[in-house]
Amino acid sequence: MNTPLVGPNISAVSATANPLPRRKLPIGIQTFREIREEGHYYVDKTGFAMRLVSAGKYYFLSRPRRFGKSLFLDTLKEMFEGNQKLFTGLAAENSWDWSKRYPVLRISFGAGVLGSLTDLGQSLHQQLTALERQFGLQAEFPDVRSRFKELISRVAAQTGQRVVVLVDEYDKPILDRIEQSDIALMMREALKDLYSVLKDSDAYLKFVFLTGVSKFSKVSLFSGLNNLTDITLDARYSDICGYTDADVDSVFAPELPGLDRQQIRDWYNGYNWLGAAVYNPFGLLQLFDKRKINPYWFETGTPSFLIKILAQRHQFTPDLSHIVASETLLSTFDVDNIPAEALLFQAGYLTIDSVTEMPGRTRYKLKYPNLEVQSALNDSLLQSLTGDSSKPGAHISQLYELLQRSDFVGLKQLFHAFYASIANDWYRKNELASFEGYYASIFYSYFAALGLELRLEDATNQGRIDLTLLFPGQVFLFEFKVVELAPNGQALQQLKDRSYADKYLARGEPIHLIGVEFSKASRNIVAFDVQTLSV
Repeated sequence: MNTPLVGPNISAVSATANPLPRRKLPIGIQTFREIREEGHYYVDKTGFAMRLVSAGKYYFLSRPRRFGKSLFLDTLKEMFEGNQKLFTGLAAENSWDWSKRYPVLRISFGAGVLGSLTDLGQSLHQQLTALERQFGLQAEFPDVRSRFKELISRVAAQTGQRVVVLVDEYDKPILDRIEQSDIALMMREALKDLYSVLKDSDAYLKFVFLTGVSKFSKVSLFSGLNNLTDITLDARYSDICGYTDADVDSVFAPELPGLDRQQIRDWYNGYNWLGAAVYNPFGLLQLFDKRKINPYWFETGTPSFLIKILAQRHQFTPDLSHIVASETLLSTFDVDNIPAEALLFQAGYLTIDSVTEMPGRTRYKLKYPNLEVQSALNDSLLQSLTGDSSKPGAHISQLYELLQRSDFVGLKQLFHAFYASIANDWYRKNELASFEGYYASIFYSYFAALGLELRLEDATNQGRIDLTLLFPGQVFLFEFKVVELAPNGQALQQLKDRSYADKYLARGEPIHLIGVEFSKASRNIVAFDVQTLSV
C-alpha cells in the first residue's frame, strides 16, 4: 500500500524550516569511511563506542536486521586503528586517544546464505586467510579453532598491542537454517567451538564485540564465553543503533520539508530497548529517498519461518499487540526451543511497551513498534490463512474505500468473501474456529493491515467493546458473537444495552454500532447488523 505523505488536511513541515543543505542518503552503506569521506548523513554514535571501551572488554548486542550493527562495528574498527581524520566534528575527535593503534580482526557472516557445515567452514577459511595475509602470516594449523587462536596471539606479538575482535552477525549461519534443525545444530556447535577461542585468548585481547539478531542461550553457544556483557536491554544503549526523534529533527532536517512529521513517527519510530525509542535506519532512509509511505524494512526479508511458526501455532493475532513476557523468555532461545515471543521481539516485530518490576523478576509488555510492522505483519498473516498472496491484498485495497463510504453492505460482502477463502484444512486443525475470538482476529488483522487505529477489548464503565476502529471522521464499534453460543441479534443489542457509544460521543463524529454474528456450521458471517448514531 502506498500512502501519500502530503494531502488535504495534512500538516507538512515547511520547506523553509531549515536552511541546511541536503546530503547523500547512506542507504545500505555499512562502511564508516565511505560515509564520512563522501558526504553522507551520519548520526554520531562514537560516544557510545567510547563509553563501551572505557567500561569493559567483552560485549554482546542483539538488534534486528538492517539496524546499523555493521556500521557501528566498522566505526569501532576505524577508531581502534587510529584513523582520526574520519572523526572530525564527532564526539570521539577530541576524547579518544589517537596515539595508540590496535590491530583489528573482524569476522562477518552477513554476506550470503550458508547452507551447510561445509559452507560455514569455507567462509571461515576465506576470512581467516584474508586476515592472515593482512598481517603477513601463514596458517600453521588446518582446523579453524587453532588457526583463530594462533592468529590472535601472533598478531598481538607482531604488533606489540592487544587485539580487537569484532564479530558481525554471529548467529546468521544458524538462523539461515533454523527450519532444518539438524543443520542448525551442527552450525551452532561449530560456532561454539570458534567463539570459545575468545575466552582462552584473554591475555591477548583488548576489546571484543559480537552482534547478531538473536540471543542464543549461553549454555548452547557461549558456554566457553560466559564473560560477555549483554547490552541488548541496557537503557544506556537503547539507541546505540537506529535514529532517535532528535536525530531526525537535527541531522535529517533537510529531508523533512514536504513530509508529514507525525506520520513519519507513526509509521517508522517506536523500537525500544528500555531507553530512547528509535527509528529503523533503512526504512527511514528509504522514505526520504522515495518520499512515500511503504513497509520498506519489512519488505527486505521477513523470514518465512516466522510466518510459518505463527500460523502453525494458530497465533491469536490481536494478542500480538499486547503480549506479556518474562525477561527470561525474551532474552534467549535455541534451535529446538523457539518461543514465539522471543522470536518476534528479537527479530524486531514486537518491541517493549512497558516494564513491571518485582523482586527477582521482570515482566515486559510488548507491542508493535509502529504502523509499518503492524500493517505488513498482519498482511502476511492474512496471506498465510489462504495460501494465496493475491486474495488478501485485493480485499484490503477495497476495505479503506468501503469504510470511507460507510458502505456496510459492501463490508459484509467483503468479509464474507474472505472467510470463504480460508482453506478447510485450517479449520480442521484449529479449535479457535469455534469461538468469537477467532472471527474477531480476522477483522482485527484486516484493519491492522491497513495501519488503522484499533482498540481491542476497549474498556468502558459498562464492559468491554470487542473491537473499536477509530477511522478519520468516524467511529466503528464491533461486537462479535457465534450464533451457536448466543441468540441471534444479541451482538448489536449488547452494544446498545451497555451504551458503549457513550465513550466516544464527545468526538462529535458518527458512531456505527456493528453486531457481527458467525456460524460454526457455515464458517462464515450470518448477520451484520448496523445502527448509526449521528452526533
